[in-house]
Amino acid sequence: MGQEPELAPGTPHLITLENRKLLSVSGITDIDRFDEREIVLYTKMGELTITGRELHINTISIEEGSLAVEGDIWSLQYGDKDKQSPVSLLGKLFR
Repeated sequence: MGQEPELAPGTPHLITLENRKLLSVSGITDIDRFDEREIVLYTKMGELTITGRELHINTISIEEGSLAVEGDIWSLQYGDKDKQSPVSLLGKLFR
């Protein structure tokens, strides 16, 4: 069996999707951009793109590195694990 990558200390990266309407994500390090059709963020496991319709970020916790999204969620797609985000103001708050 392959060895699982080690996460940095703190909140693990978890995703919970309920009925394709409610999404909870933890282990976030930065949010790149968001609108009602796409949310691009960076997690401890790499870049994550959430696509759908009428997406809204309901809650965001800088201390915990987590957020909750509501809307019609179509897909969750990971990008390059090694891709580093440019550090934004919001990203500085997550660190």
